[in-house]
Amino acid sequence: MSSVGNGCAKVRVSCIVFRVLYFVFRVSRFERFQTRNTRHETRISPTFRRFFKHLHILTPDNTKFEAFRNRLTKVYKHIGKWARKQEITCFRVYDDDMPDFPLAIDRYEAIAHVSEYARPHGMEPDEHAAWLDGCIAVISEVLDISPELIYLKFRQRQSGLQQYERFARTNSEYIVRENGLRFMIRPADYLDVGLFLDHRNTRKMVMEEAKDKQVLNLFAYTGSFTVYAAAGGAAGTLTVDMSNTYLQWADRNMTLNGFSGDEHRFLQADVLQWLRQPTGERFDLIVIDPPTFSNSKRMYGTLDVQRDHVALLESVLRLCKPGGTVYFSTNYRRFKMEAEEIRATSIQEITQQTIPADFRNERIHKCFRIKK
Repeated sequence: MSSVGNGCAKVRVSCIVFRVLYFVFRVSRFERFQTRNTRHETRISPTFRRFFKHLHILTPDNTKFEAFRNRLTKVYKHIGKWARKQEITCFRVYDDDMPDFPLAIDRYEAIAHVSEYARPHGMEPDEHAAWLDGCIAVISEVLDISPELIYLKFRQRQSGLQQYERFARTNSEYIVRENGLRFMIRPADYLDVGLFLDHRNTRKMVMEEAKDKQVLNLFAYTGSFTVYAAAGGAAGTLTVDMSNTYLQWADRNMTLNGFSGDEHRFLQADVLQWLRQPTGERFDLIVIDPPTFSNSKRMYGTLDVQRDHVALLESVLRLCKPGGTVYFSTNYRRFKMEAEEIRATSIQEITQQTIPADFRNERIHKCFRIKK
């Protein structure tokens, strides 16, 4: 063998040894940052058996991971440049761009939140764990984020009686900024972190329309729409959600931004039941973003957004002042608005205006502006 051939062989062996050491190091740390739902948790096989069986996953010969790295590098460079120009620090980087990597990757300043979409992948549990390990290694490299700050979740579509719940109790909290406002996120405790990035534009619309108005936020979650309304100069806000945990979170978001007066109220209630109760209060601006489906034990009956949206919006419009506005949104992809059944002055779909540029999936939600 020539000296050149010997040199190449030595370089190749050195690369493999380096990746062996890196892989063993990553395996030892894998469970520290893994926060998937325990109902979908997969156990990791013994380190060395997994290593010798799946060494190919992290070697340069694996073209799929190399393609994933190239794709992620390309989109991150493009989206990152756009985000810096717009002074946006929380944004979607990657969304199921490649069939072999069904992931949603969001950057929230110093951390990354990664969701794996449920797909048949044909891998054994230890193979799947090794594949996830490889994904995290690539994401860590491209986004320059430590693996301990990458939060991994398993996401599946709701169907029937399935409903997302809290599944971890690490209490990791971070404060992030959006359009000059501050929000607390908790990336480990729930499937979602507390700030839905796909409604960044919608929140700004609400802020621009809120001045001197009474604003109602229904199914309020962590109150981000309320924060924007207050920042836009709302005369008063009422934030309604069935979860006391989320209401406390919403209250903290308001406090973080200096909005703590009596004009900003919080109400723990089943929205469906509360809407049935008579009230003399009326609002200029209402935001309603209900779940696609809910069968919470504390809720009166069940909610199916397609089946129930007409009755729901009729009830909401009764609380709206003449000439007032309702922003209605749903993430149900097959949603069809039955506009002819709803007594309103106008119903305008504004989905194209509300989906931000970093969301290439234009079916992430549907949004409507309804005038009474």
